[in-house]
Amino acid sequence: MTSVDPQDVAAVARQLGREPRGITAVAHRCPCGLPDVVETAPRLPDGTPFPTLYYLTCVRACAAASRLEAAGMMRDLTARLAAEAGLRAAYDAASQDYMRARDAVAAGAGVPPLPAGTQTAGGMPDRVKCLHALVAHELARPGANPIGHAAILAMGQWWSDGPCVAPG
Repeated sequence: MTSVDPQDVAAVARQLGREPRGITAVAHRCPCGLPDVVETAPRLPDGTPFPTLYYLTCVRACAAASRLEAAGMMRDLTARLAAEAGLRAAYDAASQDYMRARDAVAAGAGVPPLPAGTQTAGGMPDRVKCLHALVAHELARPGANPIGHAAILAMGQWWSDGPCVAPG
């Protein structure tokens, strides 16, 4: 783990209900002020590959993404990918962005990059598998992930009731 504020690490631990592993940065903050996306090294401290670069941590954001998944949004967006060439191209570009960013984080963390061809996240670039991962990518890199963006718009204001865990 790099120099992430210990208060942020503690907040993420409360959000996850466990100690976070491999955090390199807070990639996005919820409007309530707490981290809602963390960036993780592509290899955990023990060397285990961890392809999920951006990890959604906010309890309320995770619940909102889960509600969308349960309502069939992944199926609907996968169908749109098959039907809309522009969306498919933008989603492929999101996957490429994810791989480039993950390789850069590996270099910055001093760990070997994941092997070529390692999955990115959320089903990219062919399908929609996990809205949580796609939302995290879009929050961390605004404008990078069109599927994550669509999900964020559908999630509503998950932060409106205040922090999901006690701050500090």
